[in-house]
Amino acid sequence: METRIFRDDLLAGKAALVTGGGSGIGLGIATELARYGADVLIAGRNQDRLDSAAAGLEGFAGRIETFTVNVRDPDSVKQLLEHTGRALGRLDILVNNAAGNFYARSAELSPNGWRAVVETDLYGTFFASQAAYPFLKESKGSIISISMTLHYRGWPMMAHATAAKAGVDALTRTLALEWAPDGIKVNALAPGPIPTEGAMKAFEASRSGDRVRSINEEMSRLIPLGRLGSPADIGNMCVYLASPAGEWITGAIFVIDGGSWMHRM
Repeated sequence: METRIFRDDLLAGKAALVTGGGSGIGLGIATELARYGADVLIAGRNQDRLDSAAAGLEGFAGRIETFTVNVRDPDSVKQLLEHTGRALGRLDILVNNAAGNFYARSAELSPNGWRAVVETDLYGTFFASQAAYPFLKESKGSIISISMTLHYRGWPMMAHATAAKAGVDALTRTLALEWAPDGIKVNALAPGPIPTEGAMKAFEASRSGDRVRSINEEMSRLIPLGRLGSPADIGNMCVYLASPAGEWITGAIFVIDGGSWMHRM
């Protein structure tokens, strides 16, 4: 039986856009926003995946829409926001979740590989935030960007992703200050180990299947709160920040990782 943490209609009347919303953490976020009454548009590059995700969200009260987008392309992002405005009538919540990642030795990382991750994670976050600005200024809404914790210590074979997410953190604080007079709240969430399909695919590329299972079990034991995370853990924090409880929170980066980044693995 599902556990409901918030009042069922907490986000009723609000409209949310989740980039990278077709799977993994993005779909977990979209699910929780929809569960509590928001109209939700999920965007991504794969329409079949978006259609499948949307079908799973149809049981909730709000509208569910989809749109294909390449967040690395500012024109594509602009079309996404224009469509969101038409489809949902307004925008209160932007979740910048679209991301790319893979393990690569820095000495061997190609220019295209570097660009693919930095442009998706960092450029995409800026392009979507900028395009959403007039809508969120009108609604005095919220931007929630998905970061990570690996750049707090540094992480081998993750130069592209750690650099991009450090940029997302800096962008979050800057936009929070710049757009506060417009009533826009800008925050970020830094998830810890969450075994989504995308994360496992990137990890398995550099490990055997048995080794991956062994590392997951070991990571669970090393996380102070004793378990790996789930997309719903991140989604619930998005609901909190998008609700009236988040009205005086901006420029914050919330670590949601069971205490794992503080514990050297």
